[in-house]
Amino acid sequence: MSIFGKIMSSIFGHASAQTPQAAPPLAGKTSTSAGAGPPPAASASTSASGSPKSAAGPAVEPHVDVEAVLTNLAGQNKEKLDWRSSIVDLMKLLDLDSSLSARKELAKELNYTGDMNDSARMNVWLHKQVMIKLAENGGKVPDSLKG
Repeated sequence: MSIFGKIMSSIFGHASAQTPQAAPPLAGKTSTSAGAGPPPAASASTSASGSPKSAAGPAVEPHVDVEAVLTNLAGQNKEKLDWRSSIVDLMKLLDLDSSLSARKELAKELNYTGDMNDSARMNVWLHKQVMIKLAENGGKVPDSLKG
């Protein structure tokens, strides 16, 4: 599973644990419903609907309140993480590898064209793109988190 796929699955999976009626078909560890197939972000090609707009896989109908899920997770975390502006902290909050190599892999998935050796600039871009891609794939993301 891609790095973005892991981010999306983690957030949507936590949302389904909180509010089962808002769970997208891709939320679980296994796919057995209409969204069956490879996990989200399996490729950067097209979604199940044939739409090439996202590297995250099939878009989902229900909206997951991304901000609420992440705020809830942050409240349960012992560490004070600035997930609202830091891709590193966002990944840590989701218990994902936040190393530079993982972030470079995420940058490749999301078609980053900048200098990957400028990690500060890349990190800012990554955070913005992750929020945009979450919104494109069924996440309810406030504009303040998208840029």
